[in-house]
Amino acid sequence: MRHSYFLSLLLFVPPIASQQIWDIWQTTWDRSRLLTSVGPSSPINFVAPGAIGSANIVVSDSQQFQTVEGFGATLTDSSALTLNNLKNRNPTNYNSLLRYMFNGADGANSAGLNYIRVGIGASDFSANVYSFADTSGDTSFNSFNINRAPAYLFSVLKDIRAINNRVKVHLVPWSPPGWMKDSGSMNGGSLRSQYVSAYPTYLLKAVQGFQNQGIPIHAISIQNEPQHSNPTYPTCTMTPVVEGQIGSGLRTLLNNNGLSGVKIVGYEHNWNAAGTYPVQLMQNAGNAFAGVAFHCYEGGVGNQDTFHNAFPNKEIYFTECTGTINSDWWSDIKWYMDNLWIGSIQRNAKSGLMWNIALDGNGNPKLPGTTSCGGPGCRPLVTVNSDGSYNFNQEFYAMAQASKAIIPKDAGGPFGQRIGVSVNGSQGWALRVTAFVTRRVSSSEWLRYSLVVLNWNDNASSSWNPTPVATTIAFRGMQATYTFPVGVTTLWWFAPAPGTARSARDGKFRFNATTTVPDI
Repeated sequence: MRHSYFLSLLLFVPPIASQQIWDIWQTTWDRSRLLTSVGPSSPINFVAPGAIGSANIVVSDSQQFQTVEGFGATLTDSSALTLNNLKNRNPTNYNSLLRYMFNGADGANSAGLNYIRVGIGASDFSANVYSFADTSGDTSFNSFNINRAPAYLFSVLKDIRAINNRVKVHLVPWSPPGWMKDSGSMNGGSLRSQYVSAYPTYLLKAVQGFQNQGIPIHAISIQNEPQHSNPTYPTCTMTPVVEGQIGSGLRTLLNNNGLSGVKIVGYEHNWNAAGTYPVQLMQNAGNAFAGVAFHCYEGGVGNQDTFHNAFPNKEIYFTECTGTINSDWWSDIKWYMDNLWIGSIQRNAKSGLMWNIALDGNGNPKLPGTTSCGGPGCRPLVTVNSDGSYNFNQEFYAMAQASKAIIPKDAGGPFGQRIGVSVNGSQGWALRVTAFVTRRVSSSEWLRYSLVVLNWNDNASSSWNPTPVATTIAFRGMQATYTFPVGVTTLWWFAPAPGTARSARDGKFRFNATTTVPDI
């Protein structure tokens, strides 16, 4: 006969008694740990709750928000040239660098970055000014040639995709071809009204050109920073009405050419105008656009809420911010986590991108004569030195900690989705936290739950005194305990999907309500 007593034991195992934190990655304020795996020698168990710690993180997986599509930066022509030069000089270092940045395999010692922005034509980080169709008056764009982009741009992009074929590529022009503008140049000015209806064809051909190079396109923006004009590098001002007209035309062309899956993203400019330009753009042509993208250079991250409240069903992307050479390492880490990799994501951003992927130690090469990134210069994710060595910067390490939390657990599986989290306790102020759930390819597998935690309790306002924070983590009525050092910590555990039968994991086998118990 069946042993009903044994079956009862299996069915009523406490739902999270076997959940354990094993995986912990850390970057500390003093750089003693830089995206370092610091998994405990024994697991940190979720147990029956007791007194809360100095801080108490409460994870609410019933609150579900946006899925994060990835983190990364822009592969400018200059970044591609820098990396290609490294490839020629030291191919071993080149491969190591790309793998550390982009390898998205579960458990890999890498950041798993997977979202890259690429220019359509020249930017302020190109060797020269060019478009893909420089023949004046060619409104059919018969002269369009994707190979006007430097060959090393495609070469490096293909090398990255060979490491991680799930890297998403997001195209964006810094300017239409100069002959289409009132300035007569790609530098500064605006698109002439007689070319508004023709311009979507140019953008379609750009998407097709990259696809013909074997590079699938995830999204395309209409114009980088459409409220900015600079006569020293490719820029173009564009009103919300004009951008909306271009977006609508492009949406039709993409749909009619088998590219309905390519997203169109609008605005691509600073937080300060979140309640005006992007709102007007959605009012004018919302059906054409998946959403809008923000940059960090003016305004505050809280302005993303203004747009989200006006159009809660539209997507938000964060696509550009740059480091500044010689700024303070730890102060930068705190700002990036607070405003970007926690702050922007908490305010519904689906991506988190910095500016250049790679440059030299002076923030070069740049477009000759440009005033862009003046002063000390713009710092990339990774600095590549003339001797073939390289070093990752604070922009990379801060971003990598967030990227680790959302990369798929399974090959081909989904990316992480933001869920509810709050912090209380006497030192709750010392922690900035965001939380994610990553689902599995198989419905029988437990979900991964991740936390990204900034401990900024350094007492920098008075005397320097970095202080760890003893913290409890509350999840589904159970509690784990961990002491967070000053720095950024990413950790995760596994749990069954909400609403599924109670189950217990035992090595490679799991008992649950559907398990058949043999007669004995």
